[in-house]
Amino acid sequence: AQTEPEMKEEVVGHAEVRAVFKLPKGGKVAGCMVTDGKIVRNAEIRVLRGGEEIWSGRIDSLKRFKDDVREVAAGYECGIKLAGFDDYQEGDVLEAVRQVEVAEAQ
Repeated sequence: AQTEPEMKEEVVGHAEVRAVFKLPKGGKVAGCMVTDGKIVRNAEIRVLRGGEEIWSGRIDSLKRFKDDVREVAAGYECGIKLAGFDDYQEGDVLEAVRQVEVAEAQ
């Protein structure tokens, strides 16, 4: 019988919101510094404020300067726009997580 693979969450990286920018077409972008790991375009993102999760969802766009990028490594700045959230505050932490398959113990 085929069983569903067991999945677990793996934290990929964190970025701290340093500035908030309003977009000309509406919405906001968080200007962030990646503090550890990396932020990956297709990761799930949790917004943490004061250690509490206030939102989770997906990245709408990830940019280095004006360029769309797939990932940004620790020590670099980036602009992050989330899909469905723009209540960023300086000091918020964006945590990138992904689901990984747990290897079945043989």
